[in-house]
Amino acid sequence: MFQQLRVCLGLAMLAVYGLTVGATASAIAAPQTIAWTGATILTMEDQNFEDGTLVVRDGKILAVGPRTEIAIPADAQRVDARGRVIMPGLICTHSHVGGIGGADSSSPIQPDVRIYDSINVKDSGFKRSVAGGLTTLNIMPGSGHLLSGQTIYVKLRRAQTIDDLMIRADDGWIMGGLKMANGTNPIREGSISFPGTRGKAAALVRQHFIKAREYGDKIERAGENPDKFPPRDIGLEAMQEVFQKRRVVHHHTHRHDDIMTVLRLANEFDFRVVLHHVSDGWKVADQIAAAGVPCSVIMIDAPGGKLEAIDLSFQTGAILEKAGVVVGFHTDDYITDSRFFLRSAGLAVRGGMTPQGALKALTINGAKMLDLDHRTGSLVAGKDADLIVLDGDPLSVYTKVLQTWVEGEKVFDRDDPQDRLYAVGGYGATHDQIPYFCCYHELMMLMLRQGGQ
Repeated sequence: MFQQLRVCLGLAMLAVYGLTVGATASAIAAPQTIAWTGATILTMEDQNFEDGTLVVRDGKILAVGPRTEIAIPADAQRVDARGRVIMPGLICTHSHVGGIGGADSSSPIQPDVRIYDSINVKDSGFKRSVAGGLTTLNIMPGSGHLLSGQTIYVKLRRAQTIDDLMIRADDGWIMGGLKMANGTNPIREGSISFPGTRGKAAALVRQHFIKAREYGDKIERAGENPDKFPPRDIGLEAMQEVFQKRRVVHHHTHRHDDIMTVLRLANEFDFRVVLHHVSDGWKVADQIAAAGVPCSVIMIDAPGGKLEAIDLSFQTGAILEKAGVVVGFHTDDYITDSRFFLRSAGLAVRGGMTPQGALKALTINGAKMLDLDHRTGSLVAGKDADLIVLDGDPLSVYTKVLQTWVEGEKVFDRDDPQDRLYAVGGYGATHDQIPYFCCYHELMMLMLRQGGQ
C-alpha cells in the first residue's frame, strides 16, 4: 500500500511539475510586449520626448513618441517610468573585456588572429559592462603590434558561448574590424622582427599592404581555375575584406604625426579607418575632417601613463565636433571601467562639446563606426530594443543605470542583488575576471631584457 501511495504521489508531483514547466515555457515563448510610459526619452535622433512612451515587442522597438500619441497594445506590460530617463544602450567601440589574447611575439603583423577564439564569455567584465549601460562592444586585441588581429562586434546578450554574442551580417558573416596601431606601443628597439622607429613601422605596414594587394591580384587572375589560386592565407584573406571596405580598420594612434601617418596610409591603400584614442586629435582636427575619418576618443580624468599622450585634452571631443568629425567614445576597458562609461560624455561636455553631441558619441556615432546604425544606437521604430533606464540626467555624475535591455531582454537590473554587486563592486564581483592591460606582458619582457644587459 505504501508503495502504491509513493507511486501516486510521484505521479501527482510529475503532473504538477509538468504543468509548471509547461506554463513557464509557454510564458517564455509568448510574444513579449512592454510599454514604458511617462519617461524622458532621449532618442538620439531629431526629437526627444519629455513625457514619452516607448513600446517594445519581440526584441524590436514598436513605437516611440509623446505619451498622448502612442497607442499601447492591449497585451502590453505597462511600466510607469515617470522620473526616469530612457536612452539607447551605450556602444563601446574599443573594449578588451573577456580575458582576451590576440597576436603573440612572433611577428608585428598578424591579421590571421581572430580575437573571438580567445574570449571567455563567463568573464565578469561582461557583467560590469551591462551594469554601466553598455549593450554593444567592439572587442579588440591590444596595440602592442602594428596589426594584432581581427576584432569582433558583439551584443551583450545572455550567453553560454561566444556564438551567443556575435553580431552577424545578413549573409552570416561574423562582423568585426581589423586592429592596427602605431606610435610607441609596437616599437621594440633591438627586436629582429618588430620596428625600432616610427619610420620603420610605417614601412612594414606599407609592405604588408602591398603583399596583400598582390595576393588579391593573383586570386583575380586565377578566375574560375582553382589550380592557379595562390596557397590559402587566412591573414591575407582578411586583408581582402579591408580592401573591399567590408572590414573597417580600427587604428590605435595618439601623437599628431602618427595620426597623419594613418591618414596617409588610408589614402594610399584606400581603406576605411576609425582613429582610436587621438590624444593629439585636436591639433589636426581639420585634416581629420577633410579626410572624412571618424574618431573614437578616450576621455580620461587622470591623464598619464605614456609620453605620447601627454597633450590629451578634455577639449578634443569639442574641437573635433566643431570641425565636423564624427566623434565616438570608448572605454579601452580596463583603462576606463565600463561601469563609468557615461562619465565620458560628461567630461567631454565640460571640455566644450555639445550635450547632444556627447550623448551621440556614446550611442549612434559608435553604431555608425561599427556599421550597425541600421540596427542600434538610437530609439527608432524597427531597430533592436537596446536601451537603458536611468534615474536622472545622463550627464550627471550622480546618475545610475537602473536597467539595461538588449534586444528586448533585461540583462541588468540594479534591484537584483547579484547585478547590484557587479555595479558597485565588493567581494566576489571580479571573482573570475582576468584584467587585460594592453602591452603589459610585452613591456615586462622588455624591462627584463634590459635589466639583464
